[in-house]
Amino acid sequence: MKLYYHPASTSCRPPMLFAAEANIPLEYELVDIFTGEQYKPAFESVNPNHLVPVLEDGDFRLTEASAILKYLADKIDSPQYPKDLKERARVNERMDWFNTQLNREFNYGFLYPQIFGFLKRSSPEVQDATVQWGKERSQKWLKVMNDHILGPGNNYVCGDRITIADYLGAAMLGVGEITGCKFSDYPNVCAWLGRMKALSSWSKVHEAITGYAQSIKDQPMVTV
Repeated sequence: MKLYYHPASTSCRPPMLFAAEANIPLEYELVDIFTGEQYKPAFESVNPNHLVPVLEDGDFRLTEASAILKYLADKIDSPQYPKDLKERARVNERMDWFNTQLNREFNYGFLYPQIFGFLKRSSPEVQDATVQWGKERSQKWLKVMNDHILGPGNNYVCGDRITIADYLGAAMLGVGEITGCKFSDYPNVCAWLGRMKALSSWSKVHEAITGYAQSIKDQPMVTV
């Protein structure tokens, strides 16, 4: 199987981390999203959405990190994507929540406009309003995650066992550290993220984004 990826892509890191932890052999093909390689005809024929990741398994191609995680987990019959109907539904629910709630407003509405120049708004006033709105919305979702999804006693987002939902969410939330987010108001979130960062493959998978963080560490950032 081949994964088209870029190591700085938040969407690529969940399947990369899961594959590394589960010892799934993947061929990695770099798509340089910072030079626009994703818009060139060669990659457009792979994914007309012009996005990574893309998983290629023989003549079968699959896009979207959430779908790729589920496919990989089923491919190896991983208990981290349980077969029980209700347990699997809970994992799917959490993954949808990360994609439609946290990712939209924490990453695209709050973090990315600060750390990626091509996503900064057209004027300081619009930029400030965007970041402030994203911060307020992110705080709402972080409170939901802290108090209800994790809450007292849950080590992971679906209970006491790690699932593929944790891989997806940890990559999305971990980007916050680039801006200096400590999540100190959300102790359950902090503890959960610490458990995910303790995975043996975390540092290797995240080294590119960690390096990028160092390159912008002196820029003023709004945090939560």
